[in-house]
Amino acid sequence: MGRAMTSDLSTLTQLLASLDGRGYGSYKQLKGSYDLGPCHLVIDHVQVDPYAPPSLLRLIVDRTAAGFPEDLLADRRGRVATSDFLARHLATAAAAIDGRVDVGAPGQEVLERTTVAFTENGLEARLAAELPASGRRIQGRRAARLLTEELPRLAEAALRHRSLDAPALRAHVALHRDQEALRDQLAGRGLVAFVGDGAILPRRSGDSDLPLLDGPVPFESPESMRVTVELPSGRQVTGMGIPDGVTVIVGGGYHGKSTLLRAIERGIHPHVAGDGREWVITRADAASIRAEDGRAVTGVDISPFISGLPSGTDTRSFSTANASGSTSQAASLVEAVDAGASALLIDEDTSATNFMIRDERMRALIPAEREPITPFVDRIRPLLTERGVSTVLVAGGSGAFFDVADHVIALDSYLPRDVTAEARALAEAPPPSAASVFVPPRARIPVPGCLRPTGKRKPAAARGRDTIRLGREHLDLSAVSQLLDAAQTQAVAHALDRLADQAEQAGPVPVEDAIRALFERIDAGGLETLSPHRGHPGHLARPRPLEVHAAVNRWRGLRLL
Repeated sequence: MGRAMTSDLSTLTQLLASLDGRGYGSYKQLKGSYDLGPCHLVIDHVQVDPYAPPSLLRLIVDRTAAGFPEDLLADRRGRVATSDFLARHLATAAAAIDGRVDVGAPGQEVLERTTVAFTENGLEARLAAELPASGRRIQGRRAARLLTEELPRLAEAALRHRSLDAPALRAHVALHRDQEALRDQLAGRGLVAFVGDGAILPRRSGDSDLPLLDGPVPFESPESMRVTVELPSGRQVTGMGIPDGVTVIVGGGYHGKSTLLRAIERGIHPHVAGDGREWVITRADAASIRAEDGRAVTGVDISPFISGLPSGTDTRSFSTANASGSTSQAASLVEAVDAGASALLIDEDTSATNFMIRDERMRALIPAEREPITPFVDRIRPLLTERGVSTVLVAGGSGAFFDVADHVIALDSYLPRDVTAEARALAEAPPPSAASVFVPPRARIPVPGCLRPTGKRKPAAARGRDTIRLGREHLDLSAVSQLLDAAQTQAVAHALDRLADQAEQAGPVPVEDAIRALFERIDAGGLETLSPHRGHPGHLARPRPLEVHAAVNRWRGLRLL
């Protein structure tokens, strides 16, 4: 934890005064623990120069002094929601500080994070700060103001119950508990997702996750699909329940089809009050699937969709460094199902057309025996009957999926109608079921050492939301659309390192078993168990196992026994 003993405020002040004007590297003398009165400051890591990644600091407030009611912290959901509430206040207060202090500010979703944690030592806030400099010379007075004045005020403003809006905190926790309780009920009610009446689904713009303010149309469930749910707080919510099975969403362009699907896709995580999607709740294991030209695929059985290739390639264990649209979508779908997805979310706009459908004219022109692709429309029912996997699909240009749909929802100016009866009147009877299509997944066991990049060993690191640097390689996760936050991507990066560690220690183990064991460690020890650092774990947010599977499956160095 740095120094063996904790120093006091005057010692830190004197040290900073002595460092003023010296070379930036002298800041390393700050590493240690200091009693600042309102809080303890722990400096875990000092940046090596002004242009290096920032220094890592922790503010620790005694749990009794912090004064948070124990009923808010009595369960994991309460702790996650309370920590999220504090992280948001911490970010607001840090923005007013004279200096760059990063707290890993949350977005619209409430995620388990390492930013604020209730530990055995007390309430911890984990910060990253750029220590002041003029060129490469230390600005000791500015550093003293930051560390001995601004940070204690930050702790007082954001880490003590008496300084916060107590009713707002309690409402935040109650909302989170209710949202997760609703999610708990979905499978038992036979639902993939729930979209609450009054929800505001459109966003302000394509690059904003904030709700549309200018004349949004509140969501209103069709009467035939409306359900009511009782929640632990005593409140009731009503909305549209999307049932298990095959649900097709249709409608004219710009009427809200993709907006609805996008909200369902994001509904795997709870949202803050005022987001508009507070009551869009989706099963936690629903997976969004899209085409992804150029991705790597290793040892995936895509034969239910693609077989009989002219090259003679065995698609029961298909590998490529540069997948086409159809093969990439087939691989992503099979990988998600094998990783435990109970529902697939698919938009025609981001899919490979030849993977999705094959119309009658094309079937007449190209005989089935000459076409290696069996379209998704022909496999969507076996996927449900054989593997128990539901599908929610946006279809804008073809009615082919009416033949296999259990429910059809039409969007008209963002308002849904249940048009299942009309769609069935237009549909043709599906072909009789043939022999089983989907065989049980085989164990995928990585070759020893392949999860670790060659060359000098460096920790895997996120580069924003979309990319992980692994050695000299860059892992592209831009198509993994349910990975929402750079802090989640950093957690995935650490997860890849921990999986490599596990493989070296335990020997060859199936990927699914290794990831399951990793998440059992997280459940038992917290998200910080992913981090290679002692003390400050960095800013991490919890991903799902599905996102870790997606990252492993896209690693170009993956090799299977």
